Amino acid sequence: MKYIESPWTDPYYNLALEEEVFEQLDRSQDWLMLWQNHNTIVIGKYQNTIEEINTEYVAEQNISVARRLSGGGAVYHDKGNLNYTLIVDQDETFDFNFRYFVLPVTEALKTFGIEAEFSGRNDVTIGGRKFSGNSQYIKKQRILHHGCIMLDSNLNHVEQALRVKDIKVESKSTKSVRSRVTTINEHAETPIAMEAFKEELKGQVAEGTVLEAYELTEEDVAAIEKLRNEKYITWEWNYGFSPAYTARRAKKFPGGVVEAHINVEKGEIRDLKFFGDFFGNGDIGELEAALRGQLLNEGLLEVLEQLEINEYMNGIGPAELFQLLTE
Repeated sequence: MKYIESPWTDPYYNLALEEEVFEQLDRSQDWLMLWQNHNTIVIGKYQNTIEEINTEYVAEQNISVARRLSGGGAVYHDKGNLNYTLIVDQDETFDFNFRYFVLPVTEALKTFGIEAEFSGRNDVTIGGRKFSGNSQYIKKQRILHHGCIMLDSNLNHVEQALRVKDIKVESKSTKSVRSRVTTINEHAETPIAMEAFKEELKGQVAEGTVLEAYELTEEDVAAIEKLRNEKYITWEWNYGFSPAYTARRAKKFPGGVVEAHINVEKGEIRDLKFFGDFFGNGDIGELEAALRGQLLNEGLLEVLEQLEINEYMNGIGPAELFQLLTE
């Protein structure tokens, strides 16, 4: 397994580094990356950024906003947070199998006397409180799994910088972000140093095999910088464009929250944009395009049944999406 520890704390460099490793570096190898960002909100691929962040607080605190390749929800990063990325060949048992990929994290914590467990779709918790969120991106028979681990993060920033939709709060029967999240060091007998945790996590991932450090070449760095500047730092990627809409509908399914902005004229879907913290393999734009021009009536269910909805929104089927669009 090849190993990279990022030299940057700039989120745009780190997200570009992930994509460069995933798309361009040796596909015959498994890869482990460890990386940290300065104060940053990282938005899921399908989320509507403006609705996920407290824009005033983010500006006041000089918090960066960046969008990642994978779906899922928004997370907060700072220097008390460690991010890990695993890139491996796809196996059907791995598809959105978060439990498999978080095992090194829970095993590492056992060595520090802390019991953690996998919870819900993609979280790792201690005493029922979340300290790690995870996400995946799948393409061309390769899986990119990444997770953020709050070792000693600033939970006040977590609470103030993120806007949590009422639909999520109601589903969890809690009143605030702060009541649902924690850090590892809140549960440690003595504070765990970041470097000590990194070393233990690396050992658990390697499982006795050799981690071979990979040194980024000048060509790698040039490609990463180009990707950073042309994609990851741009307004178009991080905020994007949401079309005007005549209806807005949102629903929480077991597969995640889905929000639809729909422009309907004379019963016909003229424009449509999906947002949410769901996961998926396909290009969501293909699904949106397939539904434009369709009538918003009972016949829409037949159309949805002809499409691979689960490919675009993992764990969500035609009947569920029909319910959302027509309710």
